[in-house]
Amino acid sequence: MRKWLLVLAALSLAACDEKKQAPVVEVIPPVLVVPAKLENLAPERRLAGVVAPRVESTLGFRVNGKVTRRLVDAGARVTAGQVLAELDREDFALQLAQAEAELATARTAKEAAAAELERVNSLRRAGWSTASEHDRQRALAEEASGRAARAEHALSLARNALDYTTLRADTDGVVTAVLAEPGQVVASGQPVLRLARTDELEVDVSVPETMIELARSGQAEVTLWAQPDKTIPATLRELSPRADPATRTYPARFSLPAGAPGVTWGMTATVRLRESGPLAGAKGTLLPLSAILDEGRGPGVFVVDAANGTVSRREVKLARFGAEFAVVLDGLKDGDLVVQLGAQKLAPGQRVRPVTRLPS
Repeated sequence: MRKWLLVLAALSLAACDEKKQAPVVEVIPPVLVVPAKLENLAPERRLAGVVAPRVESTLGFRVNGKVTRRLVDAGARVTAGQVLAELDREDFALQLAQAEAELATARTAKEAAAAELERVNSLRRAGWSTASEHDRQRALAEEASGRAARAEHALSLARNALDYTTLRADTDGVVTAVLAEPGQVVASGQPVLRLARTDELEVDVSVPETMIELARSGQAEVTLWAQPDKTIPATLRELSPRADPATRTYPARFSLPAGAPGVTWGMTATVRLRESGPLAGAKGTLLPLSAILDEGRGPGVFVVDAANGTVSRREVKLARFGAEFAVVLDGLKDGDLVVQLGAQKLAPGQRVRPVTRLPS
């Protein structure tokens, strides 16, 4: 019996030694991480458009008549004062001659009435004329003077009408459309040509309703498809308050600076819009609010070291908060593994097992 007791005691001691020598297994908790991705805090939006003149007007004659000559075609570049088209001048030349003749007659009558009034005045001073005769002759002289003035005005109108038979360009520009041909009888004010000014150019675009505020307050730049390496600053000049019924977009026009090199009317362009303000051009990271930890020392996040799997606390600077996300302006590098959930239960230097998605 004593022998068996000694054997049991030896076995018990051996079992205790085995328990003491068993290795301790370290439990490494998994954590959900999100890679930090630096991107522009003021994202760029693009709109396709066409370079167009700010002012495009229709030109027409100011008198009725038959078109005898058209001196320009569509696409022609013209200068201010250049003759574009002409009407038949024969009738207007006759009216001018008639007005000149009437003016000559009116001036002769005016001179004769003035001379007669002077003679009546002399007779009255000598006592050989009555007051009634003087008043009658003075009225005739004033009437002749009025007729002469009316004839002068009629002559000016006739000269203007003759001059209006020649259609001239009122500014430098490009003829965009021809609306009348020689031999055609046109009415006063009827469109004959369409002229686009080239000194002020704009980009005509359509703005979706989600970008209206950005178009109004953002910074705009224009890139031409023919010159993608050049950027031209632009300014919003006009934004229609009414949407196009077919596309549900709002017509808008962005003005280009005068003398922009290489810009020609009709070119295809891209308008790039960016938010203005302190965040314009800055880069940051968009993180879930659950990743932000603030224990009274300022906002921070836990970042996992990909080499050894340990976590460290990183102070960050926040730009703004959203309903579910926060924008980190400074403190993170592109590619950092940020702990998304459970940051409040971690300690600096603790080893973790990063996972990028929760198990299904």
